[in-house]
Amino acid sequence: MLVTRRSRIVTGVLLAVAILAAPMAEVVPAQEIQVAQASKARPKQGAPASTEQKRKDAINSWTVGLAAGRTEGAPLQFASELARVVDDGDNMRVLPIVTRGPFDNVFDLLYLRGVDAAIVYGDVLEHFKNNPEIAGISKRINYLINLFPSEVHVFTGPDIKSLKDLEGKTVNFNTVGTAAAYSGPIIFKQLGIKIDAQFIPHNVAMESMRKGEKKFAATFWISSKPLAPFLKGNFPPGFKFLPVEYSDKLEYYYPAYLESKDYPALIPEGQRIETIAVPAVLAVYDWPADTDRYNRVARLVDYIVDRFPRLQTEAGYHPKWKDVNLAGVVPGWQRFAPMDAKLKQITSSIQQPPASAPSPARQKIDHALARAQAARAAPNDPREQERLFQQFIEWTKQRQN
Repeated sequence: MLVTRRSRIVTGVLLAVAILAAPMAEVVPAQEIQVAQASKARPKQGAPASTEQKRKDAINSWTVGLAAGRTEGAPLQFASELARVVDDGDNMRVLPIVTRGPFDNVFDLLYLRGVDAAIVYGDVLEHFKNNPEIAGISKRINYLINLFPSEVHVFTGPDIKSLKDLEGKTVNFNTVGTAAAYSGPIIFKQLGIKIDAQFIPHNVAMESMRKGEKKFAATFWISSKPLAPFLKGNFPPGFKFLPVEYSDKLEYYYPAYLESKDYPALIPEGQRIETIAVPAVLAVYDWPADTDRYNRVARLVDYIVDRFPRLQTEAGYHPKWKDVNLAGVVPGWQRFAPMDAKLKQITSSIQQPPASAPSPARQKIDHALARAQAARAAPNDPREQERLFQQFIEWTKQRQN
């Protein structure tokens, strides 16, 4: 009896389910047709993923991250102009990065993902050599180019007449991580002048000085002249740049000057103000040879050497590109191996004729070509160009005798 009753219950449930499902019989096929049609209209999921992955790989393959600096500094402008010149679509792209400044760029170059190159200052490496937390930094970071000099600007009000007058007074060095915040205290220490160093944004300190407040006696800047804040700003009478005389106490720096054409509203025509400068360096991480990161920086070297003349000759680029010598050395630094090999290749092409060239005894010397090659090997360095040219001429004469 129990089994029969259970069987009847199960049979009744199944019959009810069948009856309830019957009205849906005409609807389900229609929905399935709609879903099928929609599926045909959409592209297969595998195809766009494959295309998108190829695009992703192409964008990332030859992109070099370049740590530059803050928006108000010259390093970011130089990085942007370099990026514009070497840009070649997916074949080469430099991505300038706004950073805390050239000092912190060392950490970005060592540790930040995606950074292969950085603009730093020449005295930074010496500082890190004595840092036990970063071992062998001189072997981990190389340089491509000795870029441009960054002049020291010490800006003050009417009451200060010389650097000595800043003894014991408050001097602002911009925010921590910037070139001024690093090099400024070192320079004052080397000069033997004790000051109260502060590190807040320069625009805040400058506004305080403009209002006549006594919080700051001076602001200390390091960047390639001319600096926009001193071209655009209106300053009360008596505001000026202080001379910074070069002396043997100042390591890593060299003499420079500010003049009227740099800051016509602050320096009278025909006058110069002595100062010092620190070289900026385009540094790269010394990746192991034949790795992906090594290869993309090596490709960047080829683009820089090939297109560098545009930075020096075409309108619209920073005038200090004309002062950059690709072959210029940076004391205490090691040049990135592919750049070193490239420069040696160019130099050897000037010093020796191609292997397929006619014998020197029958070869006519092409002076114009030799000078052009010398100019490419040592751009904007007339003495070195002349030396290479004369060396080639002398070598050719010896072979002809």
